Amino acid sequence: MSGSVGVIGAGAWGSALAMKAAAAGRPVVLWARQAAIAAVIEETRFNPLYLPDVVFDPLIRATTDLALVAAADVVLLVVPAQHLRALCRALAPLLAPGRPLVLCAKGIELATGSLMSEVAAAELPRTPLAILSGPTFAAEVARGLPTAVTLACRDATLGERLIQMLGRPSFRPYLSPDLVGTEIGGAVKNVLAIACGIVVGRRLGDNARAALITRGLAEMIRLGQAKGAARETLLGLSGLGDLVLTCTGTQSRNLSLGMALGRGEPQAGPLSARRAVVEGVPTAAAVVALARRLAVEMPICAAIDAILNRGADIQSCIAALLARPFTTEAADRALGP
Repeated sequence: MSGSVGVIGAGAWGSALAMKAAAAGRPVVLWARQAAIAAVIEETRFNPLYLPDVVFDPLIRATTDLALVAAADVVLLVVPAQHLRALCRALAPLLAPGRPLVLCAKGIELATGSLMSEVAAAELPRTPLAILSGPTFAAEVARGLPTAVTLACRDATLGERLIQMLGRPSFRPYLSPDLVGTEIGGAVKNVLAIACGIVVGRRLGDNARAALITRGLAEMIRLGQAKGAARETLLGLSGLGDLVLTCTGTQSRNLSLGMALGRGEPQAGPLSARRAVVEGVPTAAAVVALARRLAVEMPICAAIDAILNRGADIQSCIAALLARPFTTEAADRALGP
């Protein structure tokens, strides 16, 4: 595989991935939806809206021309989950058959319940796909701090080539064949992070947060296995690793939203103050709908969906979770062998 990398999405994560590719010596074309952002990056070598403190490598070229990005040897699609289908449709006439596409969005399509790979496969059926996910805060990746991620690809040869293109000593992709598990972990963890934020905002204590992370992991595994994922994937970087980071790291947008809700702030206030998308909000409804279709019980995610999307009272939801019947961990199939 030759060297050039296209990155679609000039937010914090897209910009950070562009910097990683450039650090590996790859020419990068970074697509921004807004011409003003592309112009500022080109003129100043900064992205003041999303990563104001990091200088862009000279190998990165910013543009609003999608065709320039599609011509790269590998394309990273780094857009919010609910916009993925529209971008795939825009790419369809531009992307050469066989050109690899790495999906970096975390979520489930609300309208269809489709995973990101299912959306891309439907719109770009001749395109080899990979998933990049894991415990990452964009600002830390951009600054070169040590990070490990999952790169999921069913074609092991392609996966190894992608790792050689994107990997660095401080950015370590681990190869997996399990696209579904990698995607389920990245989607569900955002919903659970909002729940953890509510625990923090309500001052329910560290014991409660640890319990929520653990029982939330059980929900994640149940859904993943019902969808065909490997349990091991959900205990790895793109499952447990991402869950721990998002539920404890103060940079997490989903955690911050939950904290504001737990303190009693109206949902519209925290959301309107955020420039980047809080993926857990639309994903909550999508996760619960998918769980219902697969007959999977996910009481924590269901409570967050009710709070975010149906106006449920937070205290009543907490009380309902605490009133659930006692059981044993051995009785939970997600924690079984």
